[in-house]
Amino acid sequence: MKKGEEQARSLFGISLTERPKYQQFLICSSGFFFGYLVNGICEEYVYNRLSFSYGWYFTFVQGFVYLGLIYLQGFSTKQMVNPWKTYVKLSSVLMGSHGLTKGSLAFLNYPAQLMFKSTKVLPVMVMGAFMPGLRRKYPAHEYISAFLLVLGLILFTLADAQTSPNFSFIGVLMVSGALVMDAFLGNLQEAIFTINPETTQMEMLFCSTVIGLPLLIPPMLLTGEFFKAWNSCSQHLYVYGVLILEAMATFVGQVSVLSLIAIFGAATTAMVTTARKAVTLLLSYLIFTKPLTEQHGTGLLLIAMGIVLKLLSEYKFPIACKPKQQREEEDGIEDKEEKTPLV
Repeated sequence: MKKGEEQARSLFGISLTERPKYQQFLICSSGFFFGYLVNGICEEYVYNRLSFSYGWYFTFVQGFVYLGLIYLQGFSTKQMVNPWKTYVKLSSVLMGSHGLTKGSLAFLNYPAQLMFKSTKVLPVMVMGAFMPGLRRKYPAHEYISAFLLVLGLILFTLADAQTSPNFSFIGVLMVSGALVMDAFLGNLQEAIFTINPETTQMEMLFCSTVIGLPLLIPPMLLTGEFFKAWNSCSQHLYVYGVLILEAMATFVGQVSVLSLIAIFGAATTAMVTTARKAVTLLLSYLIFTKPLTEQHGTGLLLIAMGIVLKLLSEYKFPIACKPKQQREEEDGIEDKEEKTPLV
């Protein structure tokens, strides 16, 4: 592939490359929102209705569903363009983040953990400036937009919390470590797509899953979760049907997220995933007709301001946001095209 030539990308048969950026964004975001909306419904049923909290085991089962779906998409290892060692680091960080997030709940209550996890977009932007192969620099309005989104989500989610955030030094260290790993993960995925544009979403998801599955076994065995989950699910076999449905939905969401990272970068993707939490919460209030307070309204206003500022900077003033050298080069190209006589 020649330098500067855009990699052809598609999402479940829908071509993205030839479409305008806003259409690419809408298609990828829609896939992500749909996948994780179904995922949320399934999680609500399994974790809350059935009181099954076997996160490691459920992730393990869903990993095999992923591999089956990837196989049906026609992917094979012959299509790989990156060495396996690239994905060893990726999977290790992914599992580390998952473990620290789960472990932090032993020291933090849910509102406190949610406050920290909601700030994910900010460390993603900061770490992007130091990631080899990226070295991204974001303008001030990007940080302001991210801050408004994060603050709005925190206000909204804590408005109806049954308990106040409860902080513990060890818990804060663990969830902070998970945040750093999440930030590293998103930027590492973007760096892989940037350094080798021929990398496909299916390759990244396949390799991460194959390497990640064995990493799930030690924590399942050490905590005894494997045997507890096996016995519980054996008595309620329909749970596997719910897990398969959840895995299929999450698969759509994961591939959509990787498409967003490949096309728009880790920071924009983190903002979309953060906004998804707000949309999911808002839908729960509308569907179940929960009362909205002034704090809910303030949170929604800040979220809307953050999203609008982001969209305005991306699509309303694209020329002003481009580096000066890039604008001059494009102006030069346009001048040459104007001077070229029509045949």
